[in-house]
Amino acid sequence: MSFTGKYELQHQENFEPFMKAIGLPDEQIQKGKDLKSISEIVQDGKKFNITVTTGTKVIRQEFTIGEECEVETLSGEKIKTVVQMEGNNKLIADLKGVSSVTELNGDTITLTLKMGDITLKRVSKRI
Repeated sequence: MSFTGKYELQHQENFEPFMKAIGLPDEQIQKGKDLKSISEIVQDGKKFNITVTTGTKVIRQEFTIGEECEVETLSGEKIKTVVQMEGNNKLIADLKGVSSVTELNGDTITLTLKMGDITLKRVSKRI
């Protein structure tokens, strides 16, 4: 199953509590909570290029499954991690205390971020 495509955020759960937990200021949280987000994913075998555009903010991630890479977190911090693939539709990474699982099911992609007992879930549909 290929992740390649463009996805638009449909809904998200626990955005505000999660963003507070990772230390984002309230002003930034309020600005970001209603913005639509478009993710563009290009998968070439084990190599991924992901561009996420939310309002005027653009985050680009580039990684190869199983190899160390540098990614930008939601708080803007750059950290090193290794992205693993489970089955053919799940990407898993540990982002400095935040577990990240991206799962593709048909035309729906679900990003689940967990930090302690707070879970942020973002559901996007292929456009």
